[in-house]
Amino acid sequence: MSHYVFLGEAELAAAFRLTGVDVRPVDNQESALRLFTSITRPLSNEGFERQSPESAGCLILILTEQVALWLGEEINSWQLSGRYPLIVEIPGLNGPLPGKKSLVDSIREAIGVHV
Repeated sequence: MSHYVFLGEAELAAAFRLTGVDVRPVDNQESALRLFTSITRPLSNEGFERQSPESAGCLILILTEQVALWLGEEINSWQLSGRYPLIVEIPGLNGPLPGKKSLVDSIREAIGVHV
């Protein structure tokens, strides 16, 4: 498995494939959950020991916002575990979902800079 994996729409998957990212196209909640589990389950263990980047297969899991919405609590639990892969959400083909802040907006808000 590649260090970078993308889960999202087939059109975006084709673009990520051109950059050498391992892609897993998904088109519904069931396929998203099945693939997310297949990527993270082998890395799960009962203890809470942190993995080293060398021992983790996938280091960065790139998801579209829609896929993240489908996965919901699964993603929240995974992010709180402190294990690899780290999860990065990106807007889908139609742009950000309503009510979602962009990464830049979140950073500006966190550091208190509004331009």
